[in-house]
Amino acid sequence: MKYIIVGGVAGGATAAARLRRLDEKAEIILFEKGHHISYANCGLPYYIGGVIEEREKLFVQTPESFGGLFNVDVRVQNEVLSIDRSRKEVRVRDAGGREYREAYDKLLLSPGAFPIIPPLPGVDAKGVFTMRNVEDTDAIKEYIDRNTIKHAVVVGGGFIGLEMAENLHHRGIAVSVVEFAPQVMTPVDFSLAQIVHAHLQQKGIGLYLKKAVKGIQQERQGLSVSLDSGEQIVADLVLMSVGVRPNSALAANADLAVGATRGIKVNEYLQTSDPSIYAVGDAIEYPHPFTATPWLNYLAGPANRQARLAADNMHGVQMRPYEGAIGTAIAKVFDLTVASTGLAAKTVKRDGLPYRTATVQPNSHAGYYPDAFPLTLKIVFHPVTGQLYGAQCVGIAGVDKRIDSIAQIIKHKGTIFDLMETEQAYAPPFSSAKDPVALAGYVAENIINGRMNPLYWREMMEADPSQVTLLDVRPEDAYEVEHIRGAMNIPLEEIRQRLDEIPRDKPVYIYCAVGQRGYLSSNILRQNGFEDVRNLIGGYRLYSAVTRDYCSEAKEAVAPTARKSVAKVSDAAIEVDACGMSCPGPILKLKHSIDEVAAGEQLRILATDPGFARDAEAWCETTGHKLIAQESQGGKYIVTIEKTACKEEGTCVNETPSKGKTFILFSDDLDKALATFVLANGAAATGEKVTIFFTFWGLNAIKKENPGSVRKDIWGKMFGMMLPKSSKGLGLSKMNMLGMGPKMMRKVMEVRQVDSLESMRAQALENGVEFIACQMSMDVMGIGREELLDEVTIGGVATYMNRADHANVNLFI
Repeated sequence: MKYIIVGGVAGGATAAARLRRLDEKAEIILFEKGHHISYANCGLPYYIGGVIEEREKLFVQTPESFGGLFNVDVRVQNEVLSIDRSRKEVRVRDAGGREYREAYDKLLLSPGAFPIIPPLPGVDAKGVFTMRNVEDTDAIKEYIDRNTIKHAVVVGGGFIGLEMAENLHHRGIAVSVVEFAPQVMTPVDFSLAQIVHAHLQQKGIGLYLKKAVKGIQQERQGLSVSLDSGEQIVADLVLMSVGVRPNSALAANADLAVGATRGIKVNEYLQTSDPSIYAVGDAIEYPHPFTATPWLNYLAGPANRQARLAADNMHGVQMRPYEGAIGTAIAKVFDLTVASTGLAAKTVKRDGLPYRTATVQPNSHAGYYPDAFPLTLKIVFHPVTGQLYGAQCVGIAGVDKRIDSIAQIIKHKGTIFDLMETEQAYAPPFSSAKDPVALAGYVAENIINGRMNPLYWREMMEADPSQVTLLDVRPEDAYEVEHIRGAMNIPLEEIRQRLDEIPRDKPVYIYCAVGQRGYLSSNILRQNGFEDVRNLIGGYRLYSAVTRDYCSEAKEAVAPTARKSVAKVSDAAIEVDACGMSCPGPILKLKHSIDEVAAGEQLRILATDPGFARDAEAWCETTGHKLIAQESQGGKYIVTIEKTACKEEGTCVNETPSKGKTFILFSDDLDKALATFVLANGAAATGEKVTIFFTFWGLNAIKKENPGSVRKDIWGKMFGMMLPKSSKGLGLSKMNMLGMGPKMMRKVMEVRQVDSLESMRAQALENGVEFIACQMSMDVMGIGREELLDEVTIGGVATYMNRADHANVNLFI
């Protein structure tokens, strides 16, 4: 028997080795058009980043070693050009350009996939790359080694794109990721992708979501990447990673059946439309086990399994069917691990299948044991039978084993009840007595059995506080730091005694930090006669992560443990370990610890809650204590805070008089806004610290001109109809004349060469003027953060009072 295999990476090499193990006498020829076979293509990004230092470690086998070990005729740099099915021959061109023919009894196609290169202007410019094989990798690494690369743009936020972003960053390169979709890593749902977005932002990666590249221009200083939003990103290197397509041309030219996805069609035995020809790997399409819809699965695990089965079937001892793949995948994104298996909720919804989801956020192992990191685990299931459709997980540790165990249940058509019955190995360093897998099953069972009515984050965003009661059952300290607009606070511990404060004539939407306290509270309300009670799935931790905007420019790449510091960190800082605690645990521990130290002493708080760094900054703004430094090390968030003397005690006295200037802009009149920026720029020119606090109507002066689509409740929409869309819609306090006045003023300013309001505003930012938007005013008027200029920070009265205390002039305009 003579076997010919086309393609020598994962599928082809595996099939060749299996065939030899089955038949010592067979003739086996392996054709590979590249220079290498059986290499670790999944490790290529890490070689570029220097994590894998030795290139030779990428090669599992060389052509010579593989051929000698398995007695296979390995022919690299030999490209199969065509297949003559009637004569059972392939036409081949070798490295020297000579063409020849080779006969076969059975043929296996494993040609893989090729990178998509969009037809954009400048895509072939020097410094623009794709990465699919060793040759691509060598070219990128050589270019980086020989040139000074400070900025890179990765076009495409898939698994490879993000792995490359991390590894380029690891080499000290500032990286921006451009993604046409609303999220990176499209196999997972948006809610979990937002956790990845937040982590990328923390690491300084620039994110440009829902934006497309229009072209790349070669300029003197390097490359300029043009986006459809009008933005330009300057780069020294551009990596196109927008996806791949099955390399099915050889099969199509031989009149083998090719499917709607352009993948090679195969039957359950991995035979093509010609029974003598088999196909495996990235080049084939195969029905999904759940939907029966043909799909493409670009993963090494299924490719190797297909190759083993195809080899068995080609040998003919026993025909074994392929069960299909459910798409179990995993990736490292800086400190995070992101994994998924089966169908995402958005896919199930698109296919019209009934479904529910459950999201839990336990720790990777027992919280009292060191280095317990939070996990976010989401499962998708049938709302009646409980059949599992899919699962996704994001976290620092323990992600892989949870997804792997759930994948086996999904692949065998298991249910959420199987999750509950899964027996996990338990000891404090490895898990909890209630493993996250079982916990997800318990929550799903409560949903199916009606013991909990789930509320999802999109529904909470659209909730109208006048029509529903928003009930925050977290401790009061957590509520004071941050909460959902319009929510009342009754901690779980007090809810039984305060039932009369909760209206019974409208639905009650409950939320806590992660969902558990909300579930307990919903039980109390339902068993006390409240009829329509819903609990926010994932709690405030997930909601606050999902509803933020993480799009931002890239920051200078620094060492992974670099510190964002505004003052000197004391060597005598007292360390407080809040690792393993879920929100609001770290904040509560911070509060209790700060009460026990003297003014001027510093605390160094360690936490594994990903929201702690942001919460600590907000807490400092609220309490007036001084944020000294923030850093991230291996998934731990470290914040250093200095205690300041209490203002009510009268001990916060500056040694020298303050010379800062503080302005409150309450008005949205054009003339008053102009006066504000004129004064602010004048004060900033003297080198003084200047802050403008925008409140109520003054917020209109810092609105973006084109903020894009913004989700609002009914009150926000009503205010939005009445308020100016941007600063260009501001009127005059006198002589407005139905809008003619401001047009005349702007024209006169242009003629007299006086800067426009927008120019003055930009100058103020360039001069270091601090813009603070009043959170309460935004809440009342339904103005979202995404409507305001990117440079604006959000604060409350405590933030303003802090700036006012350090100023000798405070003006209310």
